[in-house]
Amino acid sequence: MSSEVMRMSTLFLRTLRDNPADADVDSAKLLTRAGYIRKIAPGLYSWLPLGLKVLNRIESVIREEMASIGAQEVHFPEMVPRAPYEATHRWEEYGENIFRFKDRHGQDYLLAPTHEEMFTLMVKDMYSSYKDLPVTLYQIQNKYRDEFRPRAGLIRGRQFIMKDAYSFTIDKEGLVKCYDEERAAYRRVFDRLGVKYEIVHAISGPMGGSESEEFLAPLAIGEDTFAKSPSGKAWNVEALSTTTPDPVDFANTPAATVRPTPDAEKLSGMIKTANEKYPREDGRSWQESDILKNFVIAVKHPEDDDHKEPWREIVAIGVPGDRQVDMKRLEANFAPCEIEEATDEDLKKHPELVPGYIGPMVLGPQARREGSGIAEPVKYLLDAHIARGSAWFTGADKDGEDYYDLVWGRDFEADGIVEAVQVRDGDMSPDGSGPLSFERGVEIGQVFQLGLKYSNALGLNVLDQNGKSVPVWMGCYGIGVSRVMACIAEFHHDERGLAWPVVVAPAQVHVVATGKDPKAFDAADKLVDELHDAGIDVLYDDRTGKVSPGVKFKDAELIGVPLVVVVGRDTVNNGTIEIRDRDGSNDEAVPVEQAAARIRERVAALK
Repeated sequence: MSSEVMRMSTLFLRTLRDNPADADVDSAKLLTRAGYIRKIAPGLYSWLPLGLKVLNRIESVIREEMASIGAQEVHFPEMVPRAPYEATHRWEEYGENIFRFKDRHGQDYLLAPTHEEMFTLMVKDMYSSYKDLPVTLYQIQNKYRDEFRPRAGLIRGRQFIMKDAYSFTIDKEGLVKCYDEERAAYRRVFDRLGVKYEIVHAISGPMGGSESEEFLAPLAIGEDTFAKSPSGKAWNVEALSTTTPDPVDFANTPAATVRPTPDAEKLSGMIKTANEKYPREDGRSWQESDILKNFVIAVKHPEDDDHKEPWREIVAIGVPGDRQVDMKRLEANFAPCEIEEATDEDLKKHPELVPGYIGPMVLGPQARREGSGIAEPVKYLLDAHIARGSAWFTGADKDGEDYYDLVWGRDFEADGIVEAVQVRDGDMSPDGSGPLSFERGVEIGQVFQLGLKYSNALGLNVLDQNGKSVPVWMGCYGIGVSRVMACIAEFHHDERGLAWPVVVAPAQVHVVATGKDPKAFDAADKLVDELHDAGIDVLYDDRTGKVSPGVKFKDAELIGVPLVVVVGRDTVNNGTIEIRDRDGSNDEAVPVEQAAARIRERVAALK
């Protein structure tokens, strides 16, 4: 059995006692301090020998599970040409999130964020018949995204390592089968790696396709929020659909009126003025939930068949006053477009929009009515939490004036419904099983049923059983390999350092030789040789001179190998070797001649 001994006297390693000043999460702090990675620029890390050991073990688990479902490994260049990404519109859709550049001949290239186009074209080049299918291909490869604000060490970097797989089948049934196989393989991968995860319904985003699920590691440092229902189902909040509220009977709602509400550009001013000047007849105070806020955004469209360059669309969104707009959820409704809050320049092009007093009567269907006088009506969408027939306190499109009792379905209409606001504890789950609860998570994997998007865009067709040319059905499946390593570190550490699961640890045993007596080092050398011969990977702290036992023990705790073996004073004085788990538990002293056998037993028990 092949094994390796790493000697700390020669290992390219330097541990740090203090946390790096710019490390913002535990994994980044500990991986840097323990000598696994080194930061060279925001979002860019170099891998050191110990880090590559862990990374390679993670990749080995992934490769084993990919092989178990018949997936075959390939490898593409990281630098790829523009043309395929232009054919799928992703050259534009990715916006500023990708690294683009020209070669010396003026040809456009990018550093690939994903390789759907490359996989599709490779299969197109080599396969032409249904008899060639199904096939699943994958790679483990560097990817690049020009993150505006890299953070959390390996969790959100500008260069990262990803495993991406693609299935190619003759029909949708084949796609679903491959999707289920890959999904099951992902569960086995994460279970073996010791990573906690939740499977949540997700959106496809720039990837395209229909069905999609994310594997999220439940960590408070995560950028994704997911919702859980009492039934056990979970959703990324961007993919969460709101239960349609029951319509409201507005038969007894008074006619809408316009009343002066001066100095009320903000909600607090609207409520204060309304309660002072126009108290409600039912005795209840006006509240934020009575207000319809109209929020204006700019939708940044990529170039398309009708527009030869990117273009900007102004859209108004009506939301309940007691809820905050969630820009990520809102943007998911406009994918692959990006959105941002409308600028002053945007608003100047629409003089009917009075800041602080924007109302529905100059938007959407109302603005398109004959005689409205509005040259370029702004599309109007309502948040999904708003019930048809509900009455609102909202802007009257004149400075200092607001509508009271303006009813959706009686007084105004909208162009559509959109998921625009933050969801919160107590909201009803989409499956109707009860109120939602929320957690944060880090995305470590995602599976997509891409369908025919890339096949159609790039002309991937094969001849079916009847000799007819048909497009190939595709699935896409990704794991963030370097991100998974960071998540393992987040789950497996304590105040003293890392504590790797044995399946990914850089070694299975950390042998620490202490003291100045040569007999201890001789005994340690002999033990290390026995362990090596038994196929056990060993990290051997054989440093002599001024490296004290205290420093060696602190390094052992920081580095986090699962089993620590101490050869020192007790070995010289009474012929025993100390064996303990990394956390200090299961401490035992065994005779020198029995140590190798006992260590093998302890290592086997950890697997």
